[in-house]
Amino acid sequence: MTNVIAVEELRVGMFIQLEGGWLSHPFPLSNFKLTSPDQIEAVRRLGLHQVLWDRERSDVAADVLSVDADPGAFPTGATGAKTQSAGSVTSGVTTGVTSGVTSGVVDAAVAVSARGTELQVQRSLLQRCERQHQEALCDLKRLMDAAASQPDQAGRATEALTQAMLDKMLEQDDVGIRLVVPAAERETAHAMNVGVIALLIGRAMGLGEADLLDIGVGALLHDAGRVDRSGRHRSVGPDGTNAEAPVDHEHVAQGLRLGQQMGLSSGALLVLAQHHEHADGSGFPQGLTGDQISLPARVVCIVDRFDQLVNPLDAAHGLTPHEAVALLFAQSRQRFDAAVLNAFIRMIGVYPAGSLVQLTDDRYALVMGSNSSRPLKPRVLVYDAHVPRAEAVLVDLEQARDLGIRRSLGERLVPAEVLQYLDPQPRVDYFFEPLARAGLGEAATP
Repeated sequence: MTNVIAVEELRVGMFIQLEGGWLSHPFPLSNFKLTSPDQIEAVRRLGLHQVLWDRERSDVAADVLSVDADPGAFPTGATGAKTQSAGSVTSGVTTGVTSGVTSGVVDAAVAVSARGTELQVQRSLLQRCERQHQEALCDLKRLMDAAASQPDQAGRATEALTQAMLDKMLEQDDVGIRLVVPAAERETAHAMNVGVIALLIGRAMGLGEADLLDIGVGALLHDAGRVDRSGRHRSVGPDGTNAEAPVDHEHVAQGLRLGQQMGLSSGALLVLAQHHEHADGSGFPQGLTGDQISLPARVVCIVDRFDQLVNPLDAAHGLTPHEAVALLFAQSRQRFDAAVLNAFIRMIGVYPAGSLVQLTDDRYALVMGSNSSRPLKPRVLVYDAHVPRAEAVLVDLEQARDLGIRRSLGERLVPAEVLQYLDPQPRVDYFFEPLARAGLGEAATP
């Protein structure tokens, strides 16, 4: 049961929900359990008079003063989503089992219970990741729409959004990339893809927070100078050619002017000015080479190219994420900084999220997430005709010691019933997720 409670009545152990997106509060999530007096004080400093309180997910008694309210009175959408607790799955499936039941039946029941618990945990983690993705996308779209008319405000908002993302990344020891539901707003999703992956690459390279902030702000705004946001500029072929090259050249100058009006840092401005420059001098607008290009710009350049290959305007010409990584490594090594390219491949994975693969036991799977510490061992959703798609559990190949990936596949090589089950999307969108709490261990192995 959900009620509204005055902030003065908050107690440790209460599960609460805050309205607003990432920029409205300092917490990693908008709904969470209060674990310390410091968190309660931080909520009170937000200036709120009351918040939503979920009694069923709280650890405190229900004798605290509260005011019943209709949750519909609060904003709905990304931050209003309610995630089912993994702890709601009953583990006592053997209760009442008579002594005549064989141990095999009991073991099967325990296995079913463990699978149900693991499924609930994974659903909760996915819902959290997708909720944060949508919150960040909404904030990004608002600031991009306001960039031309309110550049100062948009500049500050971009820095605040980037800092919020960075804070949430840096507070986790192990962070990976997760496949999320594709966004309807193509250009905003492209900027977010580039921003998320570029920040994770910079983090993997051990860059300082100032450089990471420049990377994030520059990545989110790298296409800010495009007057035509229909996506024409993204008709880029695998060979790097672009029929709209004159438009591309102009958007760099326009973006730089807008970035200056926004009051961006010099490092972020260099990203806007140089994200199409190549290490071998084949880029534009100045044909810079090597160290003439700032490191943040070198990072954004390769991620921008990757997303163009995977998510072109015409989806029929898109490469699989694995094909795009292979192309960047095999055909474009001279164009990109070697250290950045290697960090990119470690972070995105040899088999990036969204890749269709065949495992070493011949089963088909869809890669759902990757991590730089295990580029050959991502997390996969495995096709199993005997398990409903809604009940399929992710398999962490790092934990499944005897199982690996044999090869990556294009859709044309995958049977129709497998494609329908795995459901690869025409667009591939990414967000980051903490892996330390993912809970994917031996229980997730087949």
